[in-house]
Amino acid sequence: MGYTKDQLLARLQELKIDFTCYDHPVVLTVEEQAKHVGHLGGALSKNLLLKDKKHRLYVVSALAGTKVDMKILSQRLGLGKGGLRMAPEESLLQVLQVPLGCVTPFALINESASAVSLLLDDGFKSKQSCYFHPLTNDVTIALSSSNLDKFLVSIGKQPAYVKLEEAPAVGKDSPPDLAHLVPSGAPNSSEQPVENTTPTNVAHQNKVTKETEVKAKPKVQSKGPETSQSKVDKPTNYIGVDKFVNDVFDIISPVFLSEKLDVKEEELSSIIDGIRGRAAPDLESIALSMKNASYTSGFHAGSECMLNHGLRGRPSRY
Repeated sequence: MGYTKDQLLARLQELKIDFTCYDHPVVLTVEEQAKHVGHLGGALSKNLLLKDKKHRLYVVSALAGTKVDMKILSQRLGLGKGGLRMAPEESLLQVLQVPLGCVTPFALINESASAVSLLLDDGFKSKQSCYFHPLTNDVTIALSSSNLDKFLVSIGKQPAYVKLEEAPAVGKDSPPDLAHLVPSGAPNSSEQPVENTTPTNVAHQNKVTKETEVKAKPKVQSKGPETSQSKVDKPTNYIGVDKFVNDVFDIISPVFLSEKLDVKEEELSSIIDGIRGRAAPDLESIALSMKNASYTSGFHAGSECMLNHGLRGRPSRY
């Protein structure tokens, strides 16, 4: 059971956070909300729940007038051009534990939303008061960005303000500037992923299907010599580029964690995730090149053997 509006407001009072409540009819859009509180002088906000291909969730809170380009934001997070999309309504109910039209930074108070990343519009910091729904869309509360920060810190969320309309170049020499804001894991949810894909390599789309098929087949001990088919099937466990990259980071991460660095554990985890986001595309490219090179070498070696000895060991006529 998630927090209720009354429980949230009580929590804000306990934290001695100054805020003002405005009751109004249920609203589903910023435009509808503006009809009731827009004349009061505060900064209206639009709040989005987004999802990447690995089912990690992001709440983006922006000023109503800020243009949020999801393709650019996705690239800045290191997710590729199509890495972000709107999260389904099920995620609202199961993770944020709020109904449609109630997305808000305050929903991160729920334990089920602990893995959700929050990106705040840098423009909030220049506003005297900002408007958000307190877990229900028949009420708007006004508070300053500093008081919002105070609430977020109290629930273990370090406020991350982003200039959402900027579009910095992202490439080999310009790593994604927001990669450190990618969550380290997906939140608990009953939603089951259909496929495990990453934006950097189309080949990754087959990973879950292939591995599931291999695991689904019972292991049968062969009493006779290996058939040519078994020799073909065997290498499929070892040629996954994405598996190789994940294995590299699985080896590197404990090394970082074992070092006595003057960094908090949660900050170190964020640093490692940031490195993973920046380095993974290059590692995948190198691994894919090695894989293709090995295939090419094998092909040439096989061709030369066939030409020199013939298909059945007989001298070639050519």
